[in-house]
Amino acid sequence: MKSTRRTVLKGLGGALTLPLLETLSLAAPSQSDVPTRFLVVGNPFGAHPDHFFPKEVGKNFTVPPTLQPLEWLKDRMTIISHTDHNMVSGHGREISFLSGVLPADAQAFPEKNMSLDQLFARHVGSQVRYPSVGAALDGGIRMSWTANGVEKLPITDPQELFDHLFLNLTPGEKAARRKLLERNGSLLDAVGSQFDSVLQDASKGDRERIDQFQTSLRELERSLSDRTTWLDRDKPSFDISGHFTQPEVTIANKYDAIFDMIAYAFETDLTRVASVEFPASLSYTDIDGVNRSYHGCTHNGRKEDLVSELVAIETFQTERLSRCLKKLDSIQEPNADGSMLDHTIVLFGSGMGYGGTHSNRDLPIFVAGGGFQHRGHVDARDNSGQNMPLCNLYVTLMQRFGIDRDSFNTSTGAFELDIA
Repeated sequence: MKSTRRTVLKGLGGALTLPLLETLSLAAPSQSDVPTRFLVVGNPFGAHPDHFFPKEVGKNFTVPPTLQPLEWLKDRMTIISHTDHNMVSGHGREISFLSGVLPADAQAFPEKNMSLDQLFARHVGSQVRYPSVGAALDGGIRMSWTANGVEKLPITDPQELFDHLFLNLTPGEKAARRKLLERNGSLLDAVGSQFDSVLQDASKGDRERIDQFQTSLRELERSLSDRTTWLDRDKPSFDISGHFTQPEVTIANKYDAIFDMIAYAFETDLTRVASVEFPASLSYTDIDGVNRSYHGCTHNGRKEDLVSELVAIETFQTERLSRCLKKLDSIQEPNADGSMLDHTIVLFGSGMGYGGTHSNRDLPIFVAGGGFQHRGHVDARDNSGQNMPLCNLYVTLMQRFGIDRDSFNTSTGAFELDIA
């Protein structure tokens, strides 16, 4: 029987679903090392620059209003101004936050538009139960992308996140899940036998794509085996109820629950890569002083009352993050110096610089924790006054995470941030 590329894809059925592909492992760090974790927090509209960036450069800076909740972390964070992806401003480009690349331009770059968090997740692979975890309280801001250029959607319900991370399967559910994994594995074998007929009439370009696809299949088979192993291991227990016992459940309660679950997932090594998003459509009106939509506050015309509401929303975001980082800092790493925060790379930012002007330049970025020798506030412009490619910072974060690379998409080098 003559097969076509479409026939092969159709023949796979549901066996090659993206969650399985996202667990591929390329390289495993030494098991004797304390694991490095990565937490990225993003928003869709950037930050009001006058309230985000310090006036002074260096370590002796005055913490600006939006970052006031993080003043306790002042000596362990680096705020970077004048860095971006060198894109024409406007909505739709902020999705390049963690890749530096728009999907339409992805084919020209080695990692395509794969986001930094998913590159890290691929590196971790099956060493943990979940290579990455993404969460939000509404539709995603499109900052997380797989190697296949597919958006990785966040979990938007705290209870669903709880079930995903901590709810153990019953014996019957485990048996059903194992049967599904075994069936998927046998389907892979069946699909693999069809490639000979496909290759007979394939073009050179299709042969290369098929070769890549076969490589993915082989790696997927290994990941299926790993998932069967994880199936028999109970998840750690975690109690979420304390966040939802107050008379009124607020947005703060919900985000605190999300961050607490991620901190606990880090502590129990369920995952080492997590992303949290503050979506555009989320209602912030239960925050003191906020009466308008998030997007409406960005179009403030420099009116003082609207700017104050926008800054209240942005400060709320750093408050929630600050609470999480205090929790990480309170957890001592077993058999290692420092706290969990010292071994967790924390990245905060956006693919948009400032929503009030739809600017995609001068992105609001800071890095905390991670065991770096932090530099306070850094003006990243070069001697000619050009902004630094944000991907230069990503090269540095990759290297700290254990990925031996000296480039990432639009990078021109690495950002200087030494290990402590």
